[in-house]
Amino acid sequence: MADVKKKYDPREVMLDVNGLKVTFKSTGKEAVRGIDFFMKNGQRVGLVGESGSGKTVTAMAISGLIERYNVDIEGEILFNGRDLRTCSREEMRQVQGRGIGVVFQEPMTSLNPLMKIGQQIEETLVLHTKKNKEQRKALALEAMEKVGLPEPEVTYEKYPHQLSGGQRQRAMIASAFVVVPQLLICDEPTTALDVQVQAQILKLLRSLSEEYGVGILLISHDLRVIRQLCDRVAVMYKGEIVESGPTDRVFENPQHEYTKQLISAIPTREKVRAKVEKEVDHEA
Repeated sequence: MADVKKKYDPREVMLDVNGLKVTFKSTGKEAVRGIDFFMKNGQRVGLVGESGSGKTVTAMAISGLIERYNVDIEGEILFNGRDLRTCSREEMRQVQGRGIGVVFQEPMTSLNPLMKIGQQIEETLVLHTKKNKEQRKALALEAMEKVGLPEPEVTYEKYPHQLSGGQRQRAMIASAFVVVPQLLICDEPTTALDVQVQAQILKLLRSLSEEYGVGILLISHDLRVIRQLCDRVAVMYKGEIVESGPTDRVFENPQHEYTKQLISAIPTREKVRAKVEKEVDHEA
């Protein structure tokens, strides 16, 4: 159930994905099976589905981080009218960072353990701007302050292992956000965090999006996370988008059976209480 694009002015559409198919050459598996969706400027869209649904492969194809020699990609990935699927590596490097930033699930796999946090945040500036050393440090400190890292001057000199999980995720967001990209792709950015820190990171992403007009494509298996942050949601199942639309509408009136199953699986206070009572009765 795809959205109808004719309702929208094409000039407002930042990302327009048409008939995207991604097939792994080694196995012949079609991980993404001809999906369509779009994002308007500054919009926050959630791509939700269970593991293996194709949502992360979709995100990697859009960001250009998927290894092209491993896959066959068909369809269009239009970013401001430019088809990223047919871009050269040099053109894609220009889009990455400045146009599209990425925040991954586990910062420790993305952050270099041998580099100070400040240096790593500056890397985007080195690649995509002509700022000098002093300007880069000033912008890095500003980004660290924006994302709520404590004592930016001190944290700038720290290594990843010296930060908490939440602080490392904030550093990753600062690294992606230091050039203020048009689109920020967040792949399960809160999965490894406890509930309280998760809420803080989602609040941070919302505030950055609203203040700077940055669009966010949030990849998650957790509908609760999607509902907290996103204006719209697309539900993926076995490589296809089976339902999409405004987040509130999808939650309140789901049409596809898979969407209904996802929503019914969301823990509520009543469900948790009943589970605890059942376990207590069983032990008694």
